[in-house]
Amino acid sequence: MLSRERIGETGFSLSDEVPAAPERRRQERQLTILRVGLLLVDGRRELCLIRNISAGGLMAHVYTSLTPGQEVTVELKSNQQIGGRIVWARDGNAGIGFEAPIEVAELLAHPPVADKGWRPRLPRVEIDRLATLRAGSRTYWVQARDISQGGVKIETEQRFEAGAELVVTLEGFRPIPGTVRWQGERGCGIAFNQLIPFEELIGWLKR
Repeated sequence: MLSRERIGETGFSLSDEVPAAPERRRQERQLTILRVGLLLVDGRRELCLIRNISAGGLMAHVYTSLTPGQEVTVELKSNQQIGGRIVWARDGNAGIGFEAPIEVAELLAHPPVADKGWRPRLPRVEIDRLATLRAGSRTYWVQARDISQGGVKIETEQRFEAGAELVVTLEGFRPIPGTVRWQGERGCGIAFNQLIPFEELIGWLKR
């Protein structure tokens, strides 16, 4: 079976051209290990899988309807947003042209380690879902405000110490073990012990 599969990763190019649409005739299965990105479309945040990046644009597998000419913002890192416009959209993929060329070499470099050893966070999406937190033998009802593959932001009046181990159960999703990373006045941030698989997270968000 593996002989008919192709291994694909996010491709990088120094070209100023927007990556072209993939050929329709390619039928073989692909095992993809792709970079997760974020699109800001009409005021909402949508996760995507970036297939190719060039200095002038990118091609991404998207999970929302897009129209050529539509303006979007691409978030490649938590502190890097790039304005762009949809050049083409077909078969769940879209080509996005950047407003100005980017430095591809910066994306190829390993992300810098922030204070206390934390790395830049994964793309997150705002949500408004009920959830429960289980801390030891106690369970609390909370509101989930944003989520990524690596963690979730919870709104609650209950206070937890940084490092506390919890189990988060989001409405319509499986229980996820995690650890409190920070505590604020109105909530806390929880890092999952393991990343949520991208397709599983997308499926839940779309439901």
